[in-house]
Amino acid sequence: MRWVDFKDSVKRFWSEYKHQKSGMLGLISLIILVILALAAPVITSPNIPKEWQPGGTEWLVNPKNAPPAWESHFIGESKAPTARFDPGQYKVSETTENGYNVYTITLHYRMETNIPPVDIVLADLKSNATVPTENPVVRVEIVRPPEKNLNNTLLLLDGFQFPSGSQIQIAGLQDTLNYLLYWLYENGVLNVTALGMEVSPSNIQFLTMSDPQISSLIAKLVAERRMQVIFGKIMDSSGNPRSFEDVVDNPEPLKGDYEIKITITAPSDVNVDFSDFKVVVVGGTYGLLGTDQYGRPIAIGLLWGTRVALSIGLAVAIASVLIGVLIGVVSAYLGGWADEAIQRFTEFMMTLPLLPMLILLSLYLGGRLNLTQLVIILVLFGWMGTTKVARSMALQIKEQTYIEAARALGASTGRVIFRHIVPQLLPYAFASIALSVPGAILSEAGLSFLGLTSQNMITWGQMLNAAYNNNATINGYWWQIIPPGLAIAFVGLVFVLIGVSLDTVLNPKLKRS
Repeated sequence: MRWVDFKDSVKRFWSEYKHQKSGMLGLISLIILVILALAAPVITSPNIPKEWQPGGTEWLVNPKNAPPAWESHFIGESKAPTARFDPGQYKVSETTENGYNVYTITLHYRMETNIPPVDIVLADLKSNATVPTENPVVRVEIVRPPEKNLNNTLLLLDGFQFPSGSQIQIAGLQDTLNYLLYWLYENGVLNVTALGMEVSPSNIQFLTMSDPQISSLIAKLVAERRMQVIFGKIMDSSGNPRSFEDVVDNPEPLKGDYEIKITITAPSDVNVDFSDFKVVVVGGTYGLLGTDQYGRPIAIGLLWGTRVALSIGLAVAIASVLIGVLIGVVSAYLGGWADEAIQRFTEFMMTLPLLPMLILLSLYLGGRLNLTQLVIILVLFGWMGTTKVARSMALQIKEQTYIEAARALGASTGRVIFRHIVPQLLPYAFASIALSVPGAILSEAGLSFLGLTSQNMITWGQMLNAAYNNNATINGYWWQIIPPGLAIAFVGLVFVLIGVSLDTVLNPKLKRS
């Protein structure tokens, strides 16, 4: 075919295809999906596939099983969103005192929700300390919105060593509980029998052991409940301290502006690196689509899963359709015993149960298929249907006059097949490729859901597998199930719309109908 003829064919095809509304919708959606897939490393980070593994450290500071931030608008229960302060979003001031460098960071956090944050996390402070005694020492205090007759500055942590590259989850520390109890004692909320001792954060919990009721209330102060007290009202409307029981059992949110002061002290010969240091006020919600049990954002998983879905879907569909067309054409053209042998083998392959065979091959190859292995296996079991259709079409084309003429002129078998028969099947092949993509994506999702694909890939099937292992259905974590399920269905719908429109445009019989 000459280049001019090819351009004319493309123009004619496009002039007809653009009038297919469903086809145009599918094409526009596919273009958007391709753009998102290609832009995923730019929108997020190139290291996401590595960090996505359960052992990744990127998500440790995120809330676990957190719903999307917008869910609060529909359930009438407002949860604090997650606020993350990365380098560049805070200022570090440095002073020197008695041979020590003192670094101070002040952060501002506004709470306007009924359910307060669940933790405050400090992560990835780097230093060149060679022995534990040289590690930077952290002090954290929070200045609450003013309440009548209350000291609104609460010390959460003091003298806590910060090993290089580690993280501190403040809410769960024993020191945080001790300072919180001492602050409640100072403000008249907690009554303590001193037993002739001076009350201090280090002994206050010991002093409360003589009162079983207070001890049982302190036992309720797990990490999340401590944060409810830290971000809750301590005084009543008259400015009198609430009872300790009321503060613990019936926490009321104290809305307003909070100031978090972080002081880090290190010997002058120890270099402290803040280039990766982050502070996260961990809320009960996160981002556009929430998080899973590892704190991984569902939205990022969907975005990166698009790359794998399109790669596998297109690769498997193109390879299986081309192989099927070639085998079908060769079978029809050769005829005789060759045709019989090819067709019997095809029918044998069609009788094999697909999913059990995929599972067996996956287990044989180690139980964790990589992308290449997955594509090869899906192609191995995906060409038979195309072969049957291509053979029936090729049998009709084989009897055409121009085929007989080509053979009479001495054209070789290969030339007849590739020059005269295969081009006639290309319209069917294009439509078949589009319609085969959803099946390939569903097969990959099924294997990933069963945990038989490599964890180095981010796939929607693996996200559903993680949700299943997390009992997401029982626990009501809908955001871990519905988005990847809808993504699989949407991509399948996109290629069905394209495939049906291609079939309508390229198939003369469908156009006449």
